[in-house]
Amino acid sequence: MTYCVGLKLDRGLVFAADTRTNAGLDNIATFKKLHVWEERGDRVITLLSAGNLAVTQAVISILSEHINTAPEGRPTLMSVDTMFQAARLVGSAVREVRAIDGEALNANADNFFVTFILGGQIKGEEPRLFQIYSAGNFIEVGQDTPFLQIGEHKYGKPILDRVARPDMRLGEGAKMILLSFDSTLRSNLSVGMPIDLLLYNKDSFSAERQLRIQQDDPYFQKLSKGWSDALRDAFTDMDPLDV
Repeated sequence: MTYCVGLKLDRGLVFAADTRTNAGLDNIATFKKLHVWEERGDRVITLLSAGNLAVTQAVISILSEHINTAPEGRPTLMSVDTMFQAARLVGSAVREVRAIDGEALNANADNFFVTFILGGQIKGEEPRLFQIYSAGNFIEVGQDTPFLQIGEHKYGKPILDRVARPDMRLGEGAKMILLSFDSTLRSNLSVGMPIDLLLYNKDSFSAERQLRIQQDDPYFQKLSKGWSDALRDAFTDMDPLDV
C-alpha cells in the first residue's frame, strides 16, 4: 500500500508521498511515487500514485514517452493548455493500460486498482488539483476541502480535517502533512519512509522546492516527538469522565 497527499492552498500546492511497496512482510522495497514534469516559466505538473505498482509505472511511462514520441498534434503533458486537459490525459493513459493488461490481471486475480493525485499549474490559469480513479474518471478539489488523499489515508485524515485551511503558508501545510504521515506510519506498516515532498509556490512555474525526508531526519524526528508530547499533555489537561 502507500500514502499520498495533495494540498491546494492560496499560496500554491504541497505534495507528499511515501516510498514503500510490499508484497508480504519479507518483500519490501522502495519506489518513487511522486513524479514531476516541468518546463520552467510555463508549467509544473506533479503526479502521485497509489495501487498496483506495475500499472502505475506503466501509466507514468506512457505519459513520459508520449512527450517525445506522440504524433504531431496529439496532446501531451507538455503541450496541453489546462490542467483539466492534463487530467484527461492521465485518465486516458489509465484506460490504455487497462485495455492492454486488464484481462490478464483479472485472469490471474491481480488487482488493477490504482488512484492518482494530479496537481500543478500551467501558465494562464490558477494551480489545480485532481484525483483520478481506476476507470480513468476524475474529480477536482473544491474550496470546502482543500486536500486529497490516496492509499492508506484513514490514519492521517483527522489532522487534515481539523487543521487544513486554504490560507495556510506552504511551510505550515507541509508541517501538517508530515504530522499526518507520522500518524499513519505509527499505525500502518504498509506505509514507510522515506517521504518525498514538493512545495510549489503559485506562479513560480518551478519545482525546485523538493526534498526527500529520511527516517533520521532531525526536523521530522523533532516534529514527531513534539506532536506526541503535545497530545499527551492535551489528554492529561482534559477532565476525566465523572460517572
